[in-house]
Amino acid sequence: MMTYEFCLLTDPGRARENNEDSVNFDAPTQLAILADGMGGYNAGEIASGMATAFIKSELGRWLSQAGKQASSKDVRRAIEICVDNANRSIFNAANANPQYSGMGTTLVVGVYHDARLMLGHIGDSRCYRLRDGQLAQITKDHSLLQEQIDAGLITEEQAQTSMNKNLVTRALGVEDAVLVEVNEHRVEPGDIYVMCSDGLSDMVDDAGIASLLAEELPLDTKARKLVDAANAAGGRDNISVVLVQASAGSGKRGLISRLLGK
Repeated sequence: MMTYEFCLLTDPGRARENNEDSVNFDAPTQLAILADGMGGYNAGEIASGMATAFIKSELGRWLSQAGKQASSKDVRRAIEICVDNANRSIFNAANANPQYSGMGTTLVVGVYHDARLMLGHIGDSRCYRLRDGQLAQITKDHSLLQEQIDAGLITEEQAQTSMNKNLVTRALGVEDAVLVEVNEHRVEPGDIYVMCSDGLSDMVDDAGIASLLAEELPLDTKARKLVDAANAAGGRDNISVVLVQASAGSGKRGLISRLLGK
């Protein structure tokens, strides 16, 4: 059995008055959700808030009813269906309300159960894993920049200074259908997972994230130090993190650190 400790933190950053990020968490089902309202779109905070609230409600309800015996295939399909329904809800709200026209959001959704993580994502919000001191990005951005890297048009180093950093190729709520990428990951005791908006990943490089996560500190302190580091580097966007730490346990529900603040 694996137990999990969760910590959620969101911050507007230094350059923006409003916070278009949203994080949410369903304790009984160990479901965590992070969304980043689209920069440059209208009512991004509405889209991200709708996404996290809808998926917490719908997917959380399904997970509660399905129980711990749900197969990986079933959980994957449930994520796909709930994300599709959330997409339609946001898309319809945008079409019905002129002030919301064009709104959209990225998404990362994780279901942590025993020694597995079922992880879905859309856009350029990310999930990293720290294991044995090594940080790995376990989501792949749905972005123009990533497509250019994959095609060999630019290098990873050139990507760091590209003007196309925030152009995503998939977003929730922008069209009437969207494809969520879902992958299953094996979890080991001691793993730390970081779900984050690009307000963190654009401001703090992988080495910096790994260094802060490796410190012998409580999980909520690590979350705060990550956000502080992004703000110290400029805080040009809203910053959100969901930290999840896995431990070998007796089957008791993992510890939970609640939302620390906006």
